[in-house]
Amino acid sequence: MSEIDVSDELLRITEAIIFANGDPVTADRIARGAGVSTAEAHAAARKLQRSYAVRDGALEILTINGAYQIAVKTDYSEHIRKTLDEKKNTALSNAAMETLAIAAYNQPVTKSFIENIRGVDSSGVVNSLVEKELLEECGRLDLPGRPIAYKTTDNFLRCFKLSSLDDLPEIITPESLSEQQDEDSEEREE
Repeated sequence: MSEIDVSDELLRITEAIIFANGDPVTADRIARGAGVSTAEAHAAARKLQRSYAVRDGALEILTINGAYQIAVKTDYSEHIRKTLDEKKNTALSNAAMETLAIAAYNQPVTKSFIENIRGVDSSGVVNSLVEKELLEECGRLDLPGRPIAYKTTDNFLRCFKLSSLDDLPEIITPESLSEQQDEDSEEREE
């Protein structure tokens, strides 16, 4: 498949659209704004992404669930935090990390599902993750009481440097660990 030729003007338009949106923007939206095909918009965004990487500046173009977003590289986050005089981001607690892992691998999830796995009340943790825009409500389940379902957000993907949930590491279970140890033993015997 040959690469689509992208004009300098289309690169500038694509950059302006991605920058102005702030949130991740799909190739379809770029295409509508630039008056080009979706394939041309994808090609322009990917070319722009490569150009940012080669330039090795403070900004990068992230791909989040197939959409594009201009972001500051994490190397400069502390400087930005100081400049904006924002409340210092606190590291996520173990409870928050556990809750995010449960949600990411099992979504959509309810608070009671998370609590059943963790064995403790998780309402405060879930609410905190919603406030931090790492989890979001995604509807209600058709169960008694119609509990709210939660899923991870694009912000979750961005914070953990994931393009999609497919990039999550494989879960290590006792069974898979045992299988791996058996394979390692067989390799050593050979």
